[in-house]
Amino acid sequence: MRHGDKINNLGRTSSHRRALLSNLAAQLIQHKRIVTTLAKAKVLRTYIEPLITKSKENTTHQRRVVFSYLQDKEAITELFGNVAAKVAGRPGGYTRIIKLGTRTGDAAETAMIELVDFNEIYGKGKGEAKETTKRTRRAGGKKKAETAADSKDVKTESKTEKAPE
Repeated sequence: MRHGDKINNLGRTSSHRRALLSNLAAQLIQHKRIVTTLAKAKVLRTYIEPLITKSKENTTHQRRVVFSYLQDKEAITELFGNVAAKVAGRPGGYTRIIKLGTRTGDAAETAMIELVDFNEIYGKGKGEAKETTKRTRRAGGKKKAETAADSKDVKTESKTEKAPE
């Protein structure tokens, strides 16, 4: 029985699963999107998101920790260089999984997993890090009232300016 077992073992031994996820993660970092089965994509998301979070802090220790997971120097260079720069302002949720349907050979559910900040269609397109500010509900009403009053002043000024012409 698998009561409370939340780890999807993907029908593999521990060492095989570790090697599989390491290779998938390295390919995802290098190519920014890969197509795989839905089950592997879901497991890969939980595997790679902590590594991307670690890449935000570019220290020797963090590089060694991530290298112990990936074992790929090119992927480490890409992760701590381009990827870390793009996800610097994002508090989490670095990957997106899009279901693609079933595979014809074995009817397996396939999915595309991609890095969110590298998709120009859904993203901002420019690639700069977006600065996030934490908003509280208390401050929201005051700002809206001030901006509404300011916009009324601007409208009346523009109407009075247009009248003499």
